[in-house]
Amino acid sequence: MAAPSQHKLTVEIHRTGGPVRYEIPLRDNQTVLDAVTEVQRRFAPDLAYRFACRVGVCGSCAMSVNGIPRWTCRTHVAKVVVDGAISVAPLRNLPVIKDLVCDMASFFEKWTDAEHGAGAVFDGKATRHDPLPAIDPESPRRKAVDAGIECINCAVCYAACDVVAWDQGYLGPAALNRAWTLANDDRAANADAVKAKAQGVGGCGSCHSHGACVAACPVGLNPTQSIAGLKRRSLFELLRGSGS
Repeated sequence: MAAPSQHKLTVEIHRTGGPVRYEIPLRDNQTVLDAVTEVQRRFAPDLAYRFACRVGVCGSCAMSVNGIPRWTCRTHVAKVVVDGAISVAPLRNLPVIKDLVCDMASFFEKWTDAEHGAGAVFDGKATRHDPLPAIDPESPRRKAVDAGIECINCAVCYAACDVVAWDQGYLGPAALNRAWTLANDDRAANADAVKAKAQGVGGCGSCHSHGACVAACPVGLNPTQSIAGLKRRSLFELLRGSGS
Protein backbone atom coordinates (compact mmCIF):
# COMPACT_ATOMS: atom_id res chain seq x y z
CA MET A 1 0.00 0.00 0.00
CA ALA A 2 1.35 3.42 -0.92
CA ALA A 3 2.26 5.79 1.89
CA PRO A 4 -0.27 8.61 2.49
CA SER A 5 0.56 11.96 0.93
CA GLN A 6 1.97 14.51 3.35
CA HIS A 7 -0.20 17.15 1.71
CA LYS A 8 -3.52 15.28 1.63
CA LEU A 9 -5.94 14.40 4.40
CA THR A 10 -8.40 11.53 4.21
CA VAL A 11 -11.56 12.31 6.16
CA GLU A 12 -13.77 9.32 6.85
CA ILE A 13 -17.23 10.54 7.82
CA HIS A 14 -19.77 8.13 9.25
CA ARG A 15 -22.85 9.23 7.36
CA THR A 16 -26.37 7.89 7.66
CA GLY A 17 -25.81 5.31 4.94
CA GLY A 18 -22.38 4.26 6.19
CA PRO A 19 -18.80 5.58 6.26
CA VAL A 20 -17.64 7.62 3.26
CA ARG A 21 -14.05 8.73 2.63
CA TYR A 22 -13.13 12.11 1.21
CA GLU A 23 -9.71 13.50 0.35
CA ILE A 24 -8.94 17.16 0.98
CA PRO A 25 -5.76 19.22 1.28
CA LEU A 26 -3.93 19.02 4.60
CA ARG A 27 -3.58 22.60 5.80
CA ASP A 28 -1.67 24.37 8.56
CA ASN A 29 -3.66 24.95 11.77
CA GLN A 30 -6.58 22.97 10.32
CA THR A 31 -9.23 21.91 12.81
CA VAL A 32 -11.50 18.90 12.45
CA LEU A 33 -14.43 21.27 12.01
CA ASP A 34 -12.51 22.98 9.20
CA ALA A 35 -12.04 19.59 7.54
CA VAL A 36 -15.72 18.63 7.85
CA THR A 37 -16.74 22.03 6.50
CA GLU A 38 -14.42 21.66 3.51
CA VAL A 39 -15.88 18.22 2.76
CA GLN A 40 -19.38 19.67 2.88
CA ARG A 41 -18.51 22.60 0.62
CA ARG A 42 -16.47 20.65 -1.94
CA PHE A 43 -18.04 17.19 -2.10
CA ALA A 44 -21.17 16.72 0.03
CA PRO A 45 -23.51 19.71 0.17
CA ASP A 46 -26.14 17.53 1.87
CA LEU A 47 -23.82 16.57 4.75
CA ALA A 48 -25.56 17.33 8.04
CA TYR A 49 -23.53 18.57 11.01
CA ARG A 50 -23.81 21.25 13.69
CA PHE A 51 -21.63 24.20 14.61
CA ALA A 52 -22.13 27.78 15.71
CA CYS A 53 -19.40 29.84 17.38
CA ARG A 54 -16.33 28.01 15.97
CA VAL A 55 -14.22 29.24 18.91
CA GLY A 56 -14.88 26.76 21.72
CA VAL A 57 -17.75 28.54 23.46
CA CYS A 58 -21.04 26.90 22.43
CA GLY A 59 -20.13 23.19 22.28
CA SER A 60 -22.54 22.51 19.42
CA CYS A 61 -19.81 21.11 17.13
CA ALA A 62 -19.18 18.07 19.36
CA MET A 63 -18.56 14.87 17.38
CA SER A 64 -16.60 11.65 17.81
CA VAL A 65 -13.11 11.99 16.34
CA ASN A 66 -11.26 8.70 16.00
CA GLY A 67 -13.77 7.27 18.47
CA ILE A 68 -13.32 10.00 21.11
CA PRO A 69 -15.96 12.72 21.73
CA ARG A 70 -14.49 16.18 21.20
CA TRP A 71 -15.31 19.75 20.28
CA THR A 72 -14.22 19.70 16.65
CA CYS A 73 -13.57 23.45 16.52
CA ARG A 74 -10.86 23.08 19.16
CA THR A 75 -9.38 19.82 17.89
CA HIS A 76 -6.51 20.37 15.49
CA VAL A 77 -6.07 17.77 12.79
CA ALA A 78 -2.33 17.62 13.46
CA LYS A 79 -3.00 16.27 16.96
CA VAL A 80 -5.38 13.46 15.93
CA VAL A 81 -4.38 12.44 12.39
CA VAL A 82 -3.22 8.82 12.02
CA ASP A 83 -1.47 7.75 8.80
CA GLY A 84 -2.89 10.75 6.98
CA ALA A 85 -6.51 10.09 8.00
CA ILE A 86 -9.12 10.98 10.60
CA SER A 87 -12.50 9.42 11.33
CA VAL A 88 -15.50 11.59 12.26
CA ALA A 89 -18.76 10.16 13.60
CA PRO A 90 -21.81 11.39 15.53
CA LEU A 91 -21.70 11.40 19.32
CA ARG A 92 -22.25 8.05 20.98
CA ASN A 93 -25.25 7.30 23.24
CA LEU A 94 -27.61 9.63 21.34
CA PRO A 95 -30.03 8.84 18.48
CA VAL A 96 -28.75 10.02 15.10
CA ILE A 97 -31.01 12.30 13.09
CA LYS A 98 -28.78 12.42 10.02
CA ASP A 99 -25.05 12.02 9.40
CA LEU A 100 -23.25 13.82 12.26
CA VAL A 101 -26.36 15.37 13.83
CA CYS A 102 -27.72 13.75 16.98
CA ASP A 103 -31.07 14.15 18.71
CA MET A 104 -30.20 15.83 22.01
CA ALA A 105 -33.71 15.48 23.47
CA SER A 106 -32.94 12.56 25.79
CA PHE A 107 -29.85 14.34 27.13
CA PHE A 108 -31.79 17.50 27.94
CA GLU A 109 -34.76 15.57 29.32
CA LYS A 110 -32.44 13.93 31.81
CA TRP A 111 -30.94 17.32 32.63
CA THR A 112 -34.28 18.91 33.45
CA ASP A 113 -36.11 15.70 34.38
CA ALA A 114 -39.35 17.59 33.75
CA GLU A 115 -41.44 14.41 33.87
CA HIS A 116 -40.65 13.93 37.56
CA GLY A 117 -40.82 17.62 38.41
CA ALA A 118 -37.57 17.55 40.38
CA GLY A 119 -34.92 17.91 37.75
CA ALA A 120 -31.77 19.96 37.62
CA VAL A 121 -33.57 23.29 37.25
CA PHE A 122 -32.83 26.10 39.67
CA ASP A 123 -35.86 27.02 41.80
CA GLY A 124 -34.97 29.94 44.01
CA LYS A 125 -36.21 30.53 47.54
CA ALA A 126 -36.46 34.29 47.09
CA THR A 127 -38.51 36.42 44.72
CA ARG A 128 -37.34 39.48 42.81
CA HIS A 129 -38.80 41.60 45.62
CA ASP A 130 -36.61 40.02 48.31
CA PRO A 131 -33.09 41.23 49.11
CA LEU A 132 -30.26 39.30 47.54
CA PRO A 133 -29.08 36.48 49.81
CA ALA A 134 -25.61 36.81 51.28
CA ILE A 135 -23.51 33.88 50.04
CA ASP A 136 -19.98 33.47 51.35
CA PRO A 137 -17.86 32.67 48.28
CA GLU A 138 -15.33 30.89 50.49
CA SER A 139 -17.84 28.53 52.12
CA PRO A 140 -17.37 24.80 51.35
CA ARG A 141 -20.88 24.55 49.91
CA ARG A 142 -20.33 27.47 47.54
CA LYS A 143 -16.98 26.08 46.44
CA ALA A 144 -18.70 22.78 45.69
CA VAL A 145 -21.10 24.68 43.41
CA ASP A 146 -18.33 26.65 41.72
CA ALA A 147 -16.39 23.47 40.90
CA GLY A 148 -19.12 22.21 38.58
CA ILE A 149 -21.09 25.23 37.45
CA GLU A 150 -19.36 25.89 34.10
CA CYS A 151 -21.05 23.03 32.22
CA ILE A 152 -22.49 24.21 28.88
CA ASN A 153 -24.48 21.05 28.01
CA CYS A 154 -22.37 19.94 25.05
CA ALA A 155 -23.01 16.24 25.92
CA VAL A 156 -19.38 15.22 25.38
CA CYS A 157 -19.28 13.58 28.83
CA TYR A 158 -22.59 11.84 28.09
CA ALA A 159 -21.15 10.40 24.88
CA ALA A 160 -18.00 9.28 26.69
CA CYS A 161 -19.87 7.52 29.49
CA ASP A 162 -19.91 3.71 29.30
CA VAL A 163 -22.69 3.48 31.90
CA VAL A 164 -25.02 5.49 29.66
CA ALA A 165 -24.18 3.05 26.85
CA TRP A 166 -25.13 0.12 29.09
CA ASP A 167 -28.14 1.74 30.80
CA GLN A 168 -30.23 4.36 29.03
CA GLY A 169 -32.04 4.97 32.32
CA TYR A 170 -28.88 6.40 33.86
CA LEU A 171 -29.10 10.16 34.26
CA GLY A 172 -25.53 10.64 33.11
CA PRO A 173 -22.59 12.74 34.31
CA ALA A 174 -23.83 16.15 33.17
CA ALA A 175 -27.23 15.88 34.89
CA LEU A 176 -25.68 14.52 38.09
CA ASN A 177 -23.00 17.21 38.07
CA ARG A 178 -25.81 19.76 37.83
CA ALA A 179 -27.69 18.05 40.67
CA TRP A 180 -24.58 18.34 42.85
CA THR A 181 -24.36 22.09 42.24
CA LEU A 182 -28.02 22.55 43.21
CA ALA A 183 -27.73 20.30 46.26
CA ASN A 184 -25.05 22.69 47.56
CA ASP A 185 -26.69 25.95 46.54
CA ASP A 186 -28.14 27.72 49.60
CA ARG A 187 -30.44 29.74 47.34
CA ALA A 188 -32.17 26.68 45.82
CA ALA A 189 -35.63 25.84 47.14
CA ASN A 190 -35.75 22.48 45.38
CA ALA A 191 -32.35 21.18 46.50
CA ASP A 192 -33.83 18.30 48.50
CA ALA A 193 -36.01 17.15 45.59
CA VAL A 194 -33.09 17.31 43.17
CA LYS A 195 -30.89 15.41 45.60
CA ALA A 196 -33.54 12.72 46.12
CA LYS A 197 -33.83 12.19 42.37
CA ALA A 198 -30.06 12.11 41.92
CA GLN A 199 -29.77 9.47 44.63
CA GLY A 200 -32.63 7.33 43.28
CA VAL A 201 -32.86 4.74 40.51
CA GLY A 202 -30.61 5.68 37.60
CA GLY A 203 -28.81 8.21 39.75
CA CYS A 204 -25.39 8.51 41.35
CA GLY A 205 -25.37 4.89 42.55
CA SER A 206 -25.17 3.69 38.95
CA CYS A 207 -21.85 5.47 38.31
CA HIS A 208 -18.88 3.10 38.08
CA SER A 209 -16.36 5.93 38.57
CA HIS A 210 -14.47 5.10 35.37
CA GLY A 211 -13.67 8.80 34.91
CA ALA A 212 -14.26 8.85 31.13
CA CYS A 213 -16.37 11.98 31.61
CA VAL A 214 -13.48 13.74 33.34
CA ALA A 215 -11.02 12.84 30.59
CA ALA A 216 -13.42 14.04 27.88
CA CYS A 217 -14.78 17.28 29.38
CA PRO A 218 -13.60 20.16 27.16
CA VAL A 219 -13.83 22.72 29.99
CA GLY A 220 -12.03 20.62 32.59
CA LEU A 221 -14.93 19.79 34.89
CA ASN A 222 -14.94 16.71 37.11
CA PRO A 223 -18.41 15.11 37.05
CA THR A 224 -17.01 12.00 38.75
CA GLN A 225 -16.09 14.12 41.77
CA SER A 226 -19.58 15.65 41.84
CA ILE A 227 -21.18 12.20 41.64
CA ALA A 228 -18.89 10.97 44.43
CA GLY A 229 -20.16 13.89 46.54
CA LEU A 230 -23.75 12.79 45.96
CA LYS A 231 -22.82 9.22 46.93
CA ARG A 232 -21.15 10.37 50.15
CA ARG A 233 -24.06 12.54 51.13
CA SER A 234 -26.49 9.71 50.42
CA LEU A 235 -24.47 7.38 52.65
CA PHE A 236 -24.19 9.93 55.48
CA GLU A 237 -27.93 10.57 55.39
CA LEU A 238 -28.62 6.83 55.39
CA LEU A 239 -26.36 6.33 58.42
CA ARG A 240 -27.93 9.26 60.26
CA GLY A 241 -31.37 7.87 59.52
CA SER A 242 -30.48 4.37 60.71
CA GLY A 243 -29.14 5.78 63.95
CA SER A 244 -32.18 7.84 64.76
